[in-house]
Amino acid sequence: MIKKYALLLIIVSANGYSQAKKHLDPKKPIEERISLLMKEMTLEEKVGQMNQYNGFWDVTGPAPKGGTAELKYEHLRKGLVGSMLTVRGVKEVRAVQKIAVEETRLGIPLIIGFDVIHGYKTLSPIPLAEAASWDLEAIKKSASIAADEASASGINWTFGPNVDVANDARWGRVMEGAGEDPYLGSKVGYARVKGFQGETVADLAKVNTIAACAKHFAAYGFVEAGLEYNIVDISNSKLYNSVLPPFEATVDAGVRTFMNSFNTLNGVPATGNAFLQRDILKGKWKFNGFVISDYASIREMIAHGYAKDEADATAKAVIAGSDMDMESYLYVAKLVDLVKSGKVKESLVDDAVRRILRVKFELGLFDDPYRYCDEKREKEVVGSKANNDGVLDMAKKSIVLLKNEKNLLPLKKSGQKIALIGALANDKNSPLGSWRIAADDNTAISVLEGMQQYKDNKLTFEKGADLLSQKATFLTETVFNTTDRSGFEAAKTAAKNADVVVMVLGEYGFQSGEARSRTDLNLPGLQQEILEEIYKVNPNVVLVLNNGRPLSIPWAAENIPAIVEAWQLGTQTGNAVAQVLYGDYNPSGKLPMSFPRNVGQVPIYYNKYSTGRPIDSDKNVFWSHYMDVEKTPQFPFGFGLSYTKFDYKNLKLNKAAFAKGEKVEVSVEVTNSGNYDGKEVVQLYIHDEFASIVRPIKELKGFELVNLKKGETKTVTFTLTDKELGFYDNNGNYLVEPGTFKIMVGWNSNEGLTDSFELK
Repeated sequence: MIKKYALLLIIVSANGYSQAKKHLDPKKPIEERISLLMKEMTLEEKVGQMNQYNGFWDVTGPAPKGGTAELKYEHLRKGLVGSMLTVRGVKEVRAVQKIAVEETRLGIPLIIGFDVIHGYKTLSPIPLAEAASWDLEAIKKSASIAADEASASGINWTFGPNVDVANDARWGRVMEGAGEDPYLGSKVGYARVKGFQGETVADLAKVNTIAACAKHFAAYGFVEAGLEYNIVDISNSKLYNSVLPPFEATVDAGVRTFMNSFNTLNGVPATGNAFLQRDILKGKWKFNGFVISDYASIREMIAHGYAKDEADATAKAVIAGSDMDMESYLYVAKLVDLVKSGKVKESLVDDAVRRILRVKFELGLFDDPYRYCDEKREKEVVGSKANNDGVLDMAKKSIVLLKNEKNLLPLKKSGQKIALIGALANDKNSPLGSWRIAADDNTAISVLEGMQQYKDNKLTFEKGADLLSQKATFLTETVFNTTDRSGFEAAKTAAKNADVVVMVLGEYGFQSGEARSRTDLNLPGLQQEILEEIYKVNPNVVLVLNNGRPLSIPWAAENIPAIVEAWQLGTQTGNAVAQVLYGDYNPSGKLPMSFPRNVGQVPIYYNKYSTGRPIDSDKNVFWSHYMDVEKTPQFPFGFGLSYTKFDYKNLKLNKAAFAKGEKVEVSVEVTNSGNYDGKEVVQLYIHDEFASIVRPIKELKGFELVNLKKGETKTVTFTLTDKELGFYDNNGNYLVEPGTFKIMVGWNSNEGLTDSFELK
């Protein structure tokens, strides 16, 4: 497969390797190989390594003629392209890699990037749903499945994980992250990096791993008003204590690349922000991978009003530490002249190129540039039964039971008349979710298909009403049906004749993700109306939600007896939902984001700060509250029920007072007192009652997923150290201060057993 390229390793002079090919010697250390190669590179070729282009023509067809496609093609042949994105499939990747390796002067291979956000062809649940599992091993496994399929298709780099902490459900990209909490977000980000890349840097050279990319650096989850591409204006306390910890966790996990963000921070676009990229990431954290811009974000600094023109934007981005330009066309056009004129130091270019080449060497691309181009492996891996089984397991673990009154769930497996209602129940496309550009349309198992496998019940399906009034795509606005109620009567008739009604409602798959900001978090279209109409004729309703963000469902929360949060679960959606509804899998998920009562509460999150007037102590209006709705969420962070019941007792501390540096041991007994075997996410929260900087009223600092058989009791133990008890001040210094700490161990962020201790 690689004979032609391998011959380069045998090009020898009388004294061994030829000077030009010494960097191909696999026996030499990577840093030495990088130095040897860079000695051979012209300034133009160095800048070329900092240039990434989007796929631009049928690479297995004729060369493009005219326009930007021809320009990109010529740059590729001249060695002026270091990476490409959205090229996929072994044939396509091999063709474009062949040009880079065999037609350019130095033969430097490309790194091929792709948005493998929650799977490649076989899709796992959206990342927010995965975070609801709180199952780090399952999340790691899910990422490894994605890496397995992507790498088998020629890809060696993903633009994930997204580790943006976000507490504003109006922002569509909450579906890409792990929710509102920095502790959970750190654990999930760490697990996903390990899943993509393997346990060590050495694992990157394996054919079934890909380089990961932590994004968006930084604070993109706090865009004002939840509006995509908007500005960010947060305090240093929020930056250091909420935003940065998940990113640092990915560095600890060995992530090889970072992507900066579209937003400003302290008035400076992240792409041109040296404080973020040079001082923190490459300085304080000693990150030695490379940073890529977000799509055209270098050019967008002009629109921000931060850069005067293209040359100024280029200079500011390079100086700030943006190593690779994604689709701005600016580095390749402007950077050589900026270096020659002295406006940008060549040492900055050298640093960026060294970082990029380092990752390419780590991926093994110089030893075998076609290592990800095995058509036999592509056929065996992509869409395999093992991968489908894996994403089904992840999907079941991601489902959250929000309400279960009247014992409607689990459904009986025989003798029940069930009406299944809702356009989403028979949809095979929407459950795939957003950011699934390698997956084929309509390849999800629908909820209808999943439930049809339980043949001993009488199942009747009625759409009720179309959700959409025109076809949805990734590139267009989603348009909902608000007028056609022609299916209402058939749905009501089916509901009248049923013992139980299962309604599948929510968002369409392309209604969340990038550029999908919303100011209305209610059920879109006619869904709320048909929900209420069906409830009138049969109140035994199980509401199954398909969505990519927290929704506002106050009427359903009050009236509907059973609610299942099923998110957008990917390829195996229908099988996962059916197995939970029928009790073959006992749900154990917990919410990674708070659900608001209405959009006016947003942003809403559990780890808020107390005000000076947190409660109504004087029996008047002058305290922190809303006049028209409770200030608590509809469903809080960490909330999730089970078909069984868990009891907590005997919360204990190993002592009442501790010195700085001592370990605080916290234990609690958890008993499964219900009628089913089940899993419980036991959660530990702390509150530093007084500090030099006000601390949140609660902070998650530990959790454990515990399997308990019916009637079984287990003791769960947590250890708190200075790492959990401290915080960052406004200058980024880590402090552990004496004082009183409250602890709560419980079943969500709002309920549990409490105690306290002193830190001396």
